[in-house]
Amino acid sequence: MHAAYHPLKLEPLTGDLRKDIVQFLRLNGCPKTAEHSIRVGREAKRVAELYQVNAMSAEIAGYLHDISAVYANDVRIEVARSLGIDILPEEESFPLIIHQKISREMASDLFHIHDQDILDAVGCHTTLRQDATLLDKVLFVADKIEWDQAGSPPYLNQIMQQLDKSLDHATYEYINYLWRQKEKLRVVHPWLRDAYYELRAQME
Repeated sequence: MHAAYHPLKLEPLTGDLRKDIVQFLRLNGCPKTAEHSIRVGREAKRVAELYQVNAMSAEIAGYLHDISAVYANDVRIEVARSLGIDILPEEESFPLIIHQKISREMASDLFHIHDQDILDAVGCHTTLRQDATLLDKVLFVADKIEWDQAGSPPYLNQIMQQLDKSLDHATYEYINYLWRQKEKLRVVHPWLRDAYYELRAQME
């Protein structure tokens, strides 16, 4: 096992991914993330079914997307380097964002997920990316609907309205929400910027 995983508490996998994810996150001090991940998995499945996307893949991606929460922000860049992850300057200056890439590696290494579509969705669930797949968008939207903060997201009604139109409309609604306040963001991730311009062109 990779040295980056040595500090983590790991139990043998049961074959029930939902149960294994909850156990893993709770064992490693992230019970709230466990609850969030289950909600995202459920919502991702629901959104996937609306748009004829593989619902099982969406649910799995939802369970896995935040497993890197077990690493504190101040060690994430070190962990990413040790796992051989390509680190962008924006991620180095704001390590929270690189959690999506770390989760991708953990999903493969610790939970033996080798479906590239699932791994790719996990790996861009915070920022999205250019040429995003339908599964990428499903997880992206589900994560924003079932956010990990207290209360309801300020953009929830708008996203739900747009989701009635199309998956792209819902995806763009959130990216545009961020873009309108980009001056307040710590960083503008290049993947987010690329996704914004691509979706904006499609919406026009």
